[in-house]
Amino acid sequence: MIELDLDAAGLALKACVSGPADAPPLLALHGWLDNAASFERLAPRLNTHRVIALDLPGHGRSAHLPASPFVAYGIAEYVAVVLAAADALALTHFDLLGHSLGAGVASLVAAAAPERVRRLGLIEGLGPLADDPARSLQRFRNATLRRLRRGARKRSVFPDIDTAVSVRAAATDLPAAQARGIVERGLTRENDGYRWSSDPRLTQPTPVRMDEAQIRRLLEGIAAPTLLLLARPQTPYLPETMLRERAAHVADIRIKHLDGHHHLHLEHPDAVAAHLRAHFA
Repeated sequence: MIELDLDAAGLALKACVSGPADAPPLLALHGWLDNAASFERLAPRLNTHRVIALDLPGHGRSAHLPASPFVAYGIAEYVAVVLAAADALALTHFDLLGHSLGAGVASLVAAAAPERVRRLGLIEGLGPLADDPARSLQRFRNATLRRLRRGARKRSVFPDIDTAVSVRAAATDLPAAQARGIVERGLTRENDGYRWSSDPRLTQPTPVRMDEAQIRRLLEGIAAPTLLLLARPQTPYLPETMLRERAAHVADIRIKHLDGHHHLHLEHPDAVAAHLRAHFA
């Protein structure tokens, strides 16, 4: 994949591009704390498209949002950034693919600009995480205090890339071989070793989330034919009942299940690509 620089309304973004220059464009959005390398196995198998995998702000090699307690990473901000990136690429219409956080963002991009998204592919996600009313007040208090707390958070340092890969693999469902590309793109070399390049603020709690009713209302704005690929057994924070209730608010959606874990596109790139090629054709 070839690296590309983008100016998204003044924000410097990086992307990885694969596929014929004259093929239909497919924007790909990765999950939380991942980056564009999340699609390194899938993109070559989607060679009917020019796959443009973005590093979302604060991830991979893209710029961080301005250092201010009044600026935060939120779902609405990601949606605006993706549309700004599409503008920078001069994409009037495009297909859209998202995994996990990227699937939540992609869902709302399709709802915000239905005239631009031709077809929508989602892996392990439909809409953003919803609010838990029982925790709303405490989350709001904690997140507000965290945002106003001054001083940089100490970042982990690794003596070599292999150690960082092992740490990432131990913390997720990803085997080391599947995690390596994401880890290598997500590290920066410094004098004393390697550190994550992602913005530490990405791990801060979100002060306010939409409730389930708001999310479902927004999902009604998706006009693009949609394919949702889900892991089996289900990911704990993506219960089947909730996703099916959300899907009922999308006009044209199909749900397919694949045996595997949350990063289906890294674990089973051939099977995922086959479903997506048929959907985007």
